[in-house]
Amino acid sequence: FSEYTVMHVGCVAKINPEAPLDKVCVLSCGISTGLGATINVAKPRKGSTVAIFGLGAVGLAAAEGARISGASRIIGIDLNPNRFEEAKKFGCTEFINPKDHDKPVQQVLTEMTNGGVDRSVECTGNIHAMIQAFECVHDGWGVAVLVGVPHKDAEFKTHPMNFLNERTLKGTFFGNYKPRTDLPNVVEMYMKKELEV
Repeated sequence: FSEYTVMHVGCVAKINPEAPLDKVCVLSCGISTGLGATINVAKPRKGSTVAIFGLGAVGLAAAEGARISGASRIIGIDLNPNRFEEAKKFGCTEFINPKDHDKPVQQVLTEMTNGGVDRSVECTGNIHAMIQAFECVHDGWGVAVLVGVPHKDAEFKTHPMNFLNERTLKGTFFGNYKPRTDLPNVVEMYMKKELEV
C-alpha cells in the first residue's frame, strides 16, 4: 500500500502500459513460477500426460503451462476436492484426491497411466508430495519438477533405482524465467488471451 517503493534494478521489468495492473500483478510470482516450471523446466511434449501436485495458484498455472504445451492428459492431485472444478478452466482433465485411495498416489497414477506420467510438477512444498511426484513419472523418460519449498528439516528419500531407471528430478525457482527479459513476454501472453489467470 506504499505510494513509493525503492527497488533493485534487477527486480524491475518494463511491461505493456495497456496491461491491467490489477490482473498482471499476479504474474510476478506464483503464476510465472508454475507456468515456467511446466513450460521451461518440465517441457512436456504435445500429447503427453502431466500430473500437477497441488491446485493452488501455482499449481493452476502449472496446469495452464501443460495445456499451452499441448498435453493430452493433465491430472490434478489435491486433498481439497473443492478445487477440482476451477482447475478444469486451467486445463486439468482428471483429478485425484489422495484421501480417496488406500494406496500411495504414485501407485494410483502409475496404474491409471500404464506405467507413469511423462511429466509431473509438484506445487505444494510437502515433502511427501515431492517424493510422490518423482516416483509417479515413467521409467526411461519421466521428468519431475519440484516447485514448492519444503520445511528446512525435510529429507527427500527414494530408492536409488528410481534414478537408475532414467527418471529425472529437477528443481526450479521462479519457473526459470529471467524477470527483466521474460516477464514482459508473459504479460503479452495474457494480453493476447493465450494465458488464463
